[in-house]
Amino acid sequence: MRKDIHPPYAPVVFRDKAAGFAFLTRSTATSARTVEWADGRTYPVVDVEVSSASHPFYTGTARVLDTAGRVERFERRFGGRGRGNGR
Repeated sequence: MRKDIHPPYAPVVFRDKAAGFAFLTRSTATSARTVEWADGRTYPVVDVEVSSASHPFYTGTARVLDTAGRVERFERRFGGRGRGNGR
């Protein structure tokens, strides 16, 4: 690997303010804001809008989409327009 071309890879806290969830990991992301972590050290903090604590897929609150119903509704609405004309 070439030297001096990669950004610094250091510990960073990612905080999901909506869920009140934060985790410490290593990243190249940086921030001017800092937070004191449970180990007593101060780390840069990056606020995110969605994390595994607030995303509907991970929390189990995701809605199941009725794709068959959508196709049927599309067929009812637009019928068989454009069929048989090579498009």
